[in-house]
Amino acid sequence: MQYISVSEAALKWGISDRSVRNYCEQGRVEGAFLTGKTWNIPVEAQKPSRKKKHDTQIRTLLDILRDEKAAGIHGGIYHKIQIELTYNSNHIEGSKLTHDQTRYIFETNTIGMAGEAVKIDDIVETANHFRCIDMIIDQAAYAPSEALIKRLHAVLKNGTTDARLEWFAVGDYKKIPNEVGGSATTAPEDVQKQMKILLRSYNTKKEKTFSDLLDFHYQFERIHPFQDGNGRIGRLVLFKECLRYNIVPFIIDDDLKLFYYRGLSEWKHERGYLRDTCLAAQDKFKKYLDYFRIPYSE
Repeated sequence: MQYISVSEAALKWGISDRSVRNYCEQGRVEGAFLTGKTWNIPVEAQKPSRKKKHDTQIRTLLDILRDEKAAGIHGGIYHKIQIELTYNSNHIEGSKLTHDQTRYIFETNTIGMAGEAVKIDDIVETANHFRCIDMIIDQAAYAPSEALIKRLHAVLKNGTTDARLEWFAVGDYKKIPNEVGGSATTAPEDVQKQMKILLRSYNTKKEKTFSDLLDFHYQFERIHPFQDGNGRIGRLVLFKECLRYNIVPFIIDDDLKLFYYRGLSEWKHERGYLRDTCLAAQDKFKKYLDYFRIPYSE
């Protein structure tokens, strides 16, 4: 796919560079994504239509996240999600950074680690995960795709020890068979086919229920398409889809980790375990929404 710059899109659509950037930040340009601070816009992307000024629809969590992200607001729900989702998702996968250290990295873009040894990969992946959250906010309105999922993996693992290994495919599907929880996953040579089947099946459903989102997450984790980072990528996509369908999202914390693992392992036979765990996590997330006075559907 070919991409054009903000200036080229502005000239093509007859609007200002600022308007193009605003459209991109609001997720209204399909397929647009950031590289550093530069927007990459698909050459075939269409100019978004203007919103009517009298539109009085209730602002969703996604609307608020986009606004706070664009404005660089600190201390709001965007700030909260960046820290909580990054800390907990990385912690599940073995990161030793504390919650305070994670918050410090996000808030100051510096490292304060006095008197202790910390893995560089934990720090790098924490900073990278912040960028991944920005990506899912930018792309929340669009259906999940192989391109987006691979980009998330490329960003998450960029600059890590894994990225320096010849056999480790950063931003691409695995080359070596792997297991999850002691169970076999899809063979490397079959991953692309199975991912296409999964995405086609999921994206052809016009209306998505909470169970549909959880089933997609289960299927993704069973395929385990990447050499490492599957859990974090899977949870990012799941969070994105909650935003897309205005379903209250959730964050799996340490208290729910073992129940979450059991829910995934038993999903094929008993869906209630994972559903109940995620509903419990939703209840915790609703407390954030209540605090920031953000409306949601029960």
